[in-house]
Order: sequence, then C-alpha cells, then structure tokens
Amino acid sequence: MSLHESIKPTKEYWINQETEWEQVAEGLDRQIMGYDDKIMLVKVRFKTGAIGQMHKHYHSQVTYVESGAFEMTIGDDVRVIKGGDSFYIPPHVMHGCVCKEPGILIDVFSPAREDFLGHEQLKIETWPAK
Repeated sequence: MSLHESIKPTKEYWINQETEWEQVAEGLDRQIMGYDDKIMLVKVRFKTGAIGQMHKHYHSQVTYVESGAFEMTIGDDVRVIKGGDSFYIPPHVMHGCVCKEPGILIDVFSPAREDFLGHEQLKIETWPAK
C-alpha cells in the first residue's frame, strides 16, 4: 500500500470555529479543512509581510485568493494578486509569495500534501505520469 493509499478520508463537515490553526511561519497560519488521498483543501492566513517561501512539490495546486493582496511568483512570472483572483501551479514549478495586505489563500492540492499530515514529502520527480 502506498503512503497516499494509507491516508484516511476526513469527516464530512469541518466547522471553521472548531478547526484549529497551526502556525507554520512568522505571520503565517494554516487550517487544514478536509482531505482524502487524492485531494486536500487548506486555508492559509497571512499577516502583512509574511512570506510563503519559494518551493516546489509534485502536487498540482489551485489557489483562490479569499482576501488580501500578495506578490505571487510562479516560475519566472511575478504578479500582484488580490481577493477574488486565483492561480494554478503545475507540479515541480517553483513558487512563493509575499503578503502585501493581510489575507487568506484557499489552497487545493492533488494528491493530498502528505507533508502537511506529518509525513516526509515524497520525492516524485516524474509525477504526474504523462
């Protein structure tokens, strides 16, 4: 059984006030809102100046900007995005952001981010297979 196959689905409902926030960096908190082995939804709350460090992973990611303003870097492209905008990050592409106005990003990952669940991130250089 693979690591992802061992990830059990969460409960059906996640109530915001009942779900804890986890501090992941200075001015940056994360709230995991639900997942199974194939998909994960995460809210990330930023204070002004907080940095989402440049990184890459094999997961596909789509993010909706609920509020705030962010200087977003995806590959070599840098843009300011604001509440109501969204973006897609393909697997293995470097990305990160700097918060310009406090806000919340809603991230969707496929498959689920195993590193957010206490496992080491898998080193998959060829996923997704074409």
